[in-house]
Amino acid sequence: MSLPAGPHHEATPRLPLAALGVLVLVTLIGVAAVRLTGMGGSADLPAPALQARSLHFDDLPGGGIAVRDADTGQLIDTVAPGTNGFLRSAVRGLVRDRKRQQIGPQPPFRLVARNDGRLTLEDPSTGRRIDLEAFGPTNAGVFVRLLPAPPRTTP
Repeated sequence: MSLPAGPHHEATPRLPLAALGVLVLVTLIGVAAVRLTGMGGSADLPAPALQARSLHFDDLPGGGIAVRDADTGQLIDTVAPGTNGFLRSAVRGLVRDRKRQQIGPQPPFRLVARNDGRLTLEDPSTGRRIDLEAFGPTNAGVFVRLLPAPPRTTP
């Protein structure tokens, strides 16, 4: 038994619902096309590097971390146990990605200071990058001291 259309029993407005469905479908197709082809997306090309250093972060007995220059093996810094939480969590996140992709600790990380003021910690083996300056100058400063000393100029 069907009810007659009247003031209390109006039919569902099909045209607006169909238009909304088409709009959602077109939006999903557009987003998929941009994601798959890369066209139309903004290219976030990194600025040229001013300074860079390849680093290894090695766990020490007791919870410390030895930070070494990956090219020379030189000890740059030792992070005491229980300190430097930002450095620890940044590196831990990159290491976690390596483990997911079954990449060992051999490839070095790369710390890069760019001429636009950005400081990034990168993992070339996974393609992941952390923009350190986004976490504030105090946190970024922890990594700035790991960069090589700028060359001295004599007057």
